[in-house]
Amino acid sequence: MIRRSIVLATLLAAVFSASARAGAELTVQLTEISEQKAVFASVESVDVTRARARIGGTVSALAVDEGSLVKRGQRLALVEDAKLKLGLAALDARLASLAARRSLAETALKRARSLRRSGNVSQARLDEAVANLDALKADTAAQRAERAVLVQRRAEGAVLAPAAGRVLRVALTNGSVVLPGETVAEIAAESFVLRLRLPERHARFLKEGDSVRVGGRGLGRTDGGVREGRVRQVYPELQAGRVVADVAVDGLGDFFVGERVRVWVSAGQRAAFVVPEEFLFSRYGLTYARLKGAGDVVVQPGSRVAGGREVLSGLAQGDVLVKP
Repeated sequence: MIRRSIVLATLLAAVFSASARAGAELTVQLTEISEQKAVFASVESVDVTRARARIGGTVSALAVDEGSLVKRGQRLALVEDAKLKLGLAALDARLASLAARRSLAETALKRARSLRRSGNVSQARLDEAVANLDALKADTAAQRAERAVLVQRRAEGAVLAPAAGRVLRVALTNGSVVLPGETVAEIAAESFVLRLRLPERHARFLKEGDSVRVGGRGLGRTDGGVREGRVRQVYPELQAGRVVADVAVDGLGDFFVGERVRVWVSAGQRAAFVVPEEFLFSRYGLTYARLKGAGDVVVQPGSRVAGGREVLSGLAQGDVLVKP
């Protein structure tokens, strides 16, 4: 029993030793990697809407400025037309006059009906009193409808935000005279994207769903704050010899609209030597790799890619590396 245990332990140790040796070696092979090209994209809104004045008049209360965050339906400005206020006052006076005439007509109708029952007035006189009261009722309803129209027009003096977002431009100031349909403010909707404009030779490499690397804020920073984004849409029309695409990235709400950001996009495939980081080591400011049976050689490392680091020179196809 003891001898069988010793034999089993020896076999397991041999297997583990072989696995460790196999895991500590790497045969250098050419690998297809994506060629990354650094370009600039600008932060833009998916939709830019315009808040317009619905009536003509004078801006009396401007509540926003460039850069303000607004909600859908929020009042941005108030346009007032003095003629609407005068029209409402005139209609109120006319309605008061109609109310007095209606009260008098109702009294006359009651008297005519009482006299008709006693036979002291003709049927024609009674019909005339009824018609007079009906005409006053219809005139009152018409004046009230006209007043409701003026009230609605006055309410439309409030310029409302058509969508939630950030105000890009305010075209007017307090006291400005506006016409119906004139733009009061431009609003960038809350959904922001990075808009790429690349030379048309990149059109065949760019497609919806591709992953891209996005740099941090500031044009001088290359690796700080790098994050991943995805191509949201590729527009089918070339503009001035450039393909336009939108990249969706989280956290663009605090960027300036129009701010430029560094982006790395795919520019095709190429063959390269990719070596895991653990097979490379540094000494005296140089990068080395250890060849099996040949010792240490100096290599020129490139950028980090999926699976490790690209090696530009110092290795050949079929070289066997061992961990240092």
